[in-house]
Amino acid sequence: MKIYTRTGDGGETSLLGGKRVSKNDPRVVAYGDVDELNAAIGVAAAQQPQDFESTLLTAIQRDLLSIGSILATLVQERAKRGSDKVSLNQPRVDEVESAIDQVNSQLPPLRAFVLPGGTAKSALLHQARTVCRRAERSVVTLREEEDVPQLILVYLNRLSDLLFVLARLANYRAKVIDTEW
Repeated sequence: MKIYTRTGDGGETSLLGGKRVSKNDPRVVAYGDVDELNAAIGVAAAQQPQDFESTLLTAIQRDLLSIGSILATLVQERAKRGSDKVSLNQPRVDEVESAIDQVNSQLPPLRAFVLPGGTAKSALLHQARTVCRRAERSVVTLREEEDVPQLILVYLNRLSDLLFVLARLANYRAKVIDTEW
């Protein structure tokens, strides 16, 4: 199978289900930003220490693939394309909230804004957090035009909080003090 198809050379791409749209369509922008977020988390996860919350980060990456798939599929196509891999549900959001609480309980209280940085792991998790916020904004833009499951916005909103506390935890475990603003 060839990787290139040449079908996108004119600035269009196919959604799941086959509909052709412009590559700057809000749906494509939204799932593209989610894909970039997934890659940013992958870069952070690859940074030492690689065992830092690796199970959690892998689960998040799987969630993001599901979200991207949902966003790349028109509503009328979603019902036809059932898949065990493509799911996002309230219990998963609850797990992310529990992870936030669990990580935050290990940290000293936050008394000021912190500057992104410290260890490379922390800086990259902060970068992933900002990409997450952009992805969330893109999904909001798409939602103004088309049906998008509310749970995707909830998940992305919680995920940015989780990435923030994970960034702090990376510094804390490395005994690097966050720089306050």
